[in-house]
Amino acid sequence: LTFSLLSVTLLVSFGSSMLYGYNLAVVNSPAVHIKAFYNATWSQRYGHGLAPGPLTLLYSLTVSIFALGGLVGSLLVGVLVEQYGRNGALSRSALLVLLAGGFMGFSRELGSPEMVIIGRSITGLHSGRLCTAPSSWLSPLQSIPSIFICLGVFSAQVLSLPELLGKDRFWPLLLSVVVVPACLQLLLLHCFPESPRYLLIERNDICGAIKALHRFLGTPDVQDVIEEMKEEQRSLSSMEMVSVWQLLRDHSVRWQTLSVVVVNAGMQLSGIDAIWFYTNTIFENAGIPASQIPYTTVGTGAIEVVAGLIGCFTIEKVGRRPLIIIGFCAMGICSAGITVSLLLQAALPWMRYIGVTCVIGIIAGFCMGPAGVPFLMTAELFTQSHRPAAYIVGGSLNWLCNFTIGFIFPFLQV
Repeated sequence: LTFSLLSVTLLVSFGSSMLYGYNLAVVNSPAVHIKAFYNATWSQRYGHGLAPGPLTLLYSLTVSIFALGGLVGSLLVGVLVEQYGRNGALSRSALLVLLAGGFMGFSRELGSPEMVIIGRSITGLHSGRLCTAPSSWLSPLQSIPSIFICLGVFSAQVLSLPELLGKDRFWPLLLSVVVVPACLQLLLLHCFPESPRYLLIERNDICGAIKALHRFLGTPDVQDVIEEMKEEQRSLSSMEMVSVWQLLRDHSVRWQTLSVVVVNAGMQLSGIDAIWFYTNTIFENAGIPASQIPYTTVGTGAIEVVAGLIGCFTIEKVGRRPLIIIGFCAMGICSAGITVSLLLQAALPWMRYIGVTCVIGIIAGFCMGPAGVPFLMTAELFTQSHRPAAYIVGGSLNWLCNFTIGFIFPFLQV
């Protein structure tokens, strides 16, 4: 891999995928402080605090609105990339993060819970607009975004420690840290050329595409790649793209569509987002002492990064199907283990550590298998005419299930 190709992939992942992971986990630790802020603000406005039910509802909306923003963003990404190119779409997304960081960072000073919710929805909009679907000849880079998602989760857990930004007065700053990678991405994007595929296929700029390929591939001979993209351009001009409704009615791709639906829905309904959103509450209910919970959470994040790296380096050797099956089976077994440990922890206090081990097992099983495979499967199971509709189906299900878990999990716990 050339330095430019690897650099732009790392930059996109740092400013996009890492932010996605960060926003999944950042609301976990300051939950108590955010709820206290909501209650105090409500009391100042109306003369009485919020009852437990409405307070849980408001906080659940704060957590899960991120996924609704992601759903809207995922439906807009194709239009934005087609109109502005990869760099243009990423720059506009980074500006959205700056806006979201401002809303969340000044929310307490202005006494506005609404600003937290709006900021979370805008960060979701940014995450839904991620442009991380590389071409087939970039297969070594396909798993990098999933690693950066794990790093984002881990970063949020580390910054949430009491010694750093885990105190009550720092939670707005903790939420607005997202502006740092966004600013870095804005500053460095102009150093990299535009996507060669966008330049040639969408803008018909052959000279620009050749220069970009020289930079990315590090070789003067790019004629074969240019011819390949020209062939793709010709085929796209004569190809009728399938709509979502046509995809769902097409019996020739029924099993491919069913696979995408099951894997994308299963990835979220497995409960992994509940763990990321509400790790501290889960450990508290499992009987872990409050003083140990932040460090236990960071430990799970470190294991998550290691598991993500293992999945990245084994996916091409082991294959997609075994990783999916092994990952989901491990998560299912560990979910049963959590249930057993919760039932027995009153009689056997040491069962709480079994529960923690099972949470770690769920995270590791997810990161080694289901985390990155669904996105690769969608591209590999469909031809170009069906691929955009398949991505819409898979992405929409992914975000809708994410929202469902984030919203109802606190009520399920009660």
